[in-house]
Amino acid sequence: MKHIYKKYIEHFNTNLLQCMVLGRGHNGVVYLLPDGKVIKVCFSEESCRGEYYILNKVNGNKYFPKVYGMNGNYMIRDYVGGICLRDYVKEYGFDRELALKVVSLLEEFDKLKFTKRDIRCKDIFVQPDGTLKVIDPKKCYSKERDFPRHLSKGFEKLGILDYFMEVVKEKRPKLYRRWFRKIREYIREISEEDD
Repeated sequence: MKHIYKKYIEHFNTNLLQCMVLGRGHNGVVYLLPDGKVIKVCFSEESCRGEYYILNKVNGNKYFPKVYGMNGNYMIRDYVGGICLRDYVKEYGFDRELALKVVSLLEEFDKLKFTKRDIRCKDIFVQPDGTLKVIDPKKCYSKERDFPRHLSKGFEKLGILDYFMEVVKEKRPKLYRRWFRKIREYIREISEEDD
């Protein structure tokens, strides 16, 4: 842990009482620190180690927050503002430009050699300048998934999956051929489960 963040580690409980809670999820709670960074307190050390490993491995990548260190079940990283993709689409819609940004993000997963090429809508944040940032990367190097399953499910719920796939087909035909059947089969399976 960098020296500047040692005070948060030493006075962990006291400082958290003074910090604003930014969010709670399945893996932990995120607090805003006075200097604008965040501290994520995970419910398990294993979960924290896994997320920290990914963020540290991709440190400096434009799609991920910079991470500064971890200790036990918590880590310090950059704050990610903006609006989660799910809420952004509900409020502002989904256009070709945003679809292509999502495709570029998924292509970056390939470049980073992720074995899990998937992300949930709620874990992608649209920044004020229109760029995308990812929070809560999970099992990117340990789970095998070669198509955006969770993302497709989220897009289907938002009613934008068909449009997204049209853009993929036009601009990235190889990706479209790789994903199309898998996505359609998955969507069919989950719709049958809902019936």
